[in-house]
Amino acid sequence: MAEDVTYPDLVVVGAGLFGLTVAQQAVEKAGARVHIIDVRDHIGGNAYSYFDEETGAEIHKYGAHLFHTSNQRVWEYVNRFTEFTDYVHRVYATHDGEVYPLPTNLGTINQFFRAHYTPAEAKALIEEQAGELAGKDPQNLNDKGISLIGRPLYEAFIKNYTAKQWQTDPSELPASIINRLPVRFNYDNRYFKDTWEGLPKDGYTAWFERMIDDPRITMELGVDFFDASQPYNKAALNAAGVPVVYTGPVDRYFDYELGDLKWRTVDFKEVRYDEDDHFGCPVMNFSDADVPYTRAIEFKNFNPERHDSQNHERTVVWEEYSRFAERGDEPYYPINTEADKDLYAKYVELERTVPNTVFGGRLGTYKYYDMHQVIDTALTAYEEQIHPMLAK
Repeated sequence: MAEDVTYPDLVVVGAGLFGLTVAQQAVEKAGARVHIIDVRDHIGGNAYSYFDEETGAEIHKYGAHLFHTSNQRVWEYVNRFTEFTDYVHRVYATHDGEVYPLPTNLGTINQFFRAHYTPAEAKALIEEQAGELAGKDPQNLNDKGISLIGRPLYEAFIKNYTAKQWQTDPSELPASIINRLPVRFNYDNRYFKDTWEGLPKDGYTAWFERMIDDPRITMELGVDFFDASQPYNKAALNAAGVPVVYTGPVDRYFDYELGDLKWRTVDFKEVRYDEDDHFGCPVMNFSDADVPYTRAIEFKNFNPERHDSQNHERTVVWEEYSRFAERGDEPYYPINTEADKDLYAKYVELERTVPNTVFGGRLGTYKYYDMHQVIDTALTAYEEQIHPMLAK
């Protein structure tokens, strides 16, 4: 890098929610000059969305993103940048040619068993069916699922869906993947139980743009942190001692020198229909093995309040397929085997060799986070790690 380059006070690698939150806080709390770079051509990370010209639907480019939280600090923070709709997420599942509400609730149970159980009767039934493996320590996901909700419901709604998610028979997956399967003995089919829930009224991207609407924040898209030909590259910033917040894959930062952390990824197939509404809901799970995708997302159904601006003769649906990620794929969900956890711990030790760099976000910490958790960890990381670094 040329010697006369003026460095900012902080460089943020990645324009996802973690990076945007840190940048906003650095400007507000420390008056810092912040430069954000991202290898993608848009901000917002996996929460980025855009509007489909044909249908008027807001497309969540990396799959359905639904904001919900019980964290008051996070709720107050995000409301500084966007208003939220009153959207409440509900999911349905198609099994054996019939549609059921999820998570499993009294409606699901009574419909499945063609019964009219009271809450107490339904609870007794599930306990009886789950008792099939009583006294045994489940050694795989299949047995764990049966021990939690009984064989009939497990095989109908969990077994094949999970097999598609993992491309592996559940009998060959570790029991530790699931700790619990929610069953509600009432007719509540609200998916999340958080205090606050909704979608940003004018879209995710408008929300994110407001977070960094400050002249002290500059941004470049389509810039690779590891490309030595561009000025804000890893080697140059480390040599100059510039504080960096890195939100990319932690193993990539260290050039995979200890090995690759394993992830699952998602592929989408877009289908358009000559009708106003194809599923009647935003998300439809497909629980049976003969449907190759796990679920389908009909985006316009997330925003019924936009009815007047939508095309009612066409709708767009994305079918979602899960598989193991390889290098070059978008990493979505950490697989988190014991070997992966051990490997990540070794990368955390390596992080100590780069004291001016803070690792954050899903990729930087090898953790699955919902959006509100990303924001919460970013606010904490700013307070505990980044602000002291800027104050030096």
